[in-house]
Amino acid sequence: MNDSGRRKFLRWMMLALLGAGADGLCLQKKSAACDRNGLCNGCAEFANCPLPAARTARTGRSYVWQIDPARCVQCGLCATQCVLTPSAVKCVHAYALCGYCRLCFGLLRDKRTGNVSAAENSRCPYDAIRRRPVEDPYYEITIDEEACTGCAKCTLGCNQFGNGSLFLQIRHDRCVDCNQCAIATACPTQAIQRVPAAHPYLLKTAGR
Repeated sequence: MNDSGRRKFLRWMMLALLGAGADGLCLQKKSAACDRNGLCNGCAEFANCPLPAARTARTGRSYVWQIDPARCVQCGLCATQCVLTPSAVKCVHAYALCGYCRLCFGLLRDKRTGNVSAAENSRCPYDAIRRRPVEDPYYEITIDEEACTGCAKCTLGCNQFGNGSLFLQIRHDRCVDCNQCAIATACPTQAIQRVPAAHPYLLKTAGR
């Protein structure tokens, strides 16, 4: 298989995985009793469940806060304005959009020495970005969400020099769903808005 064929195959595989990944955003930490449609079904963990469906059922709210990737300008305020430390905003990856490049500007600074992911070359100040070789010359990027603070440095690099496959989202297994989101108040482009709790993520696609 030539390079073009391998690349098409990788994109097809990642598109398939993206569907599962998008589901995983909402379904993380669900117990075996949870219904995939968001119904709590009398789950014993309902009182403490951090997921949007359970929170909506407890509070009666039908909307949650989320970042619109089309409006986000990677200003860095998500890391500093959230009431949580670290922020509930995390970098996520649209695998179907990624070029799997050896030279990744989400990972590496544009001013660096070579294509080496050493600390001095890393764009992320918290070492939250990982990459592993898929097949020469392609690499897959993953995000360590425990280390990520939502500082947007990687998403800024990816949007300026790459294809924008890295972007920010409010993770609802962490968000406390404030009446007025402090980040939304500070956001210079009004990129943070209320979205239906049943569809709490605004995932990036080729047309978005």
